Amino acid sequence: MPLSNKHIENHLKSSDLLRDVVIGMSDGLTVPFALAAGLSGVVDKSSIIVIAGIAEIAAGSIAMGLGGYLAGKTEQDHYRSEVGREYDEVENMRQEEIEETRGFFANIGLSPALQEQATQEIAQDKDRWVQFMMKYELGLDEPDPRRATKSALNIGLSYIVGGIIPLSPYFFISSSTDALKISVVVTLVCLFIFGFFKSRFTGINPLVGALKVTLIGAVAAAAAFGVAKLFE
Repeated sequence: MPLSNKHIENHLKSSDLLRDVVIGMSDGLTVPFALAAGLSGVVDKSSIIVIAGIAEIAAGSIAMGLGGYLAGKTEQDHYRSEVGREYDEVENMRQEEIEETRGFFANIGLSPALQEQATQEIAQDKDRWVQFMMKYELGLDEPDPRRATKSALNIGLSYIVGGIIPLSPYFFISSSTDALKISVVVTLVCLFIFGFFKSRFTGINPLVGALKVTLIGAVAAAAAFGVAKLFE
């Protein structure tokens, strides 16, 4: 029976999406949770906390989404700027760029003859040469032109989803103190689950990662509640 030579790659391919969801969800779970906990220390009616929470989620999701959009646009602008600089270098500093290209092939172990052959082959096509230098000299891949918009939507929506979780008990329980008890349990469980899967996807010990995320959320909420009580 012939042996199978198939090699299955188990790499995570949607790293941009994962990063956006992690940013939006982690802040969405933590900030509104801390706000609701803080207000619960000084306000009796859940309706006031619901209004404040919704306002915070709206403002927070817009701010986070805008941050993601600007980060994406900055990445695109930086890439275009470096492409222009690289074209200028292959035009006006051709010999230096050839030496850099040859040095790359030397570093990966090609023989001098193959170094020269590969370098001359790449240098024949200016566009291909520039793309090669962008990737292997500068370590830059061309960003998705829709990346900024996608990032804004992913982060903003993740923030909203995360923010609704700690706020949800206040919709159904009129007493803010009672609602806070349910919110703490629900949110900490969600933080633990979120931290577990985030850590699993990113290659960190899932249990350790889950405990870290849960602890951060608990400390933030406790601090907000304590400060509110202090100034009550």
